Amino acid sequence: LDAAKTVEFIVRLVIRFAPFGIFGIVASTLATTGLEVFAGYLKLLAVLVGTMFFIALVVNPILVWLMIRRNPYPYTLKTLRESGVAAFFTRSSAANIPVNLEICRRLNLPESTYSISIPVGATVNMQGAAITITVLTLAAAFSLDVQVSTATAIFLSFVAALCACGASGVPGGSLMLIPLACGLFGIDQNTAMQVVAVGFIIGVVQDSCETALNSSADALFTIAACKRADRLAGKDISD
Repeated sequence: LDAAKTVEFIVRLVIRFAPFGIFGIVASTLATTGLEVFAGYLKLLAVLVGTMFFIALVVNPILVWLMIRRNPYPYTLKTLRESGVAAFFTRSSAANIPVNLEICRRLNLPESTYSISIPVGATVNMQGAAITITVLTLAAAFSLDVQVSTATAIFLSFVAALCACGASGVPGGSLMLIPLACGLFGIDQNTAMQVVAVGFIIGVVQDSCETALNSSADALFTIAACKRADRLAGKDISD
């Protein structure tokens, strides 16, 4: 029991002092490269946020249309406005579960469905996390002149999607999986942690957009699944 408490104390201590370690890595990078490095951070942030907007406004609506065979944008915009905005500020999929449950309740969806899909989706539906892991890992690979083929990039995206299912539903949870993805390219752990440090630098915007995409998609896909069931049953799926 004493050994378990000792391990727990050490883990908590490491977690508490982790931000200071990240700050040291960032300070070292800034002292070496100068302020010009922030231009690269802005470009990386633009790629991340742009990709998330593309998934939220193009890919997800296409998937919903395939399910319900009607205009998906009323549901898409509704979930982004109500669930996405709330998740943007909480930066936690788990904390946004009550918001998604309320959206489903107001739409009169079957409670037996959304009471399961929303909590499970908060853990396994991590589109934004998959984007973050993939983009930051590819950025590290390209910066180190590691050759990345199209097939490798696709495989990385697949691995990132699977790994993202285990990401913690708290701010910055996806960043801890980047060293795992970097290992696929033989990138050492020290460099991988520098990538994590970059993630923390841009994390205020990146993580907020990531969580907004994750959480809004939970509600959107739940709505799509329920409306598809109604359509197949011959019921009116209009609100």
